[in-house]
Amino acid sequence: MTMIISNPNCGNSPKMAFLKDFNIAFAKNDIPFLLKSVTDDIVWNMIGKQKITGKENFATALEQMKDSKAKELVLEQILSHGKEGAANGIFKMTDGKNYAFSDFYLFKSAKGNQIKQITSYLIEV
Repeated sequence: MTMIISNPNCGNSPKMAFLKDFNIAFAKNDIPFLLKSVTDDIVWNMIGKQKITGKENFATALEQMKDSKAKELVLEQILSHGKEGAANGIFKMTDGKNYAFSDFYLFKSAKGNQIKQITSYLIEV
């Protein structure tokens, strides 16, 4: 079971609450939730690694990552404004490695909860 530590208060911001849920789903390998949360033409740019385009390729990447299990997710900040959002924190993995991340999101629309683009920065700490 993945322990979740969330410092941000998402308060009355539905988009911030959604980004919290999206990151929790990522930590728990909840692939169905992640897939319904992105557009068919999703672009996931993992800086310094690879760029994934399209929901089918996104699903394949998630399947390849599902053996990497997070024992803890620490969400430090979640921000949103209009069509944009961001989150950062730390994944503590079951293999003992820790990764600091910062993700930037572009939504399909200002009012919707479908992500069109993700830019991810990830470093081992």
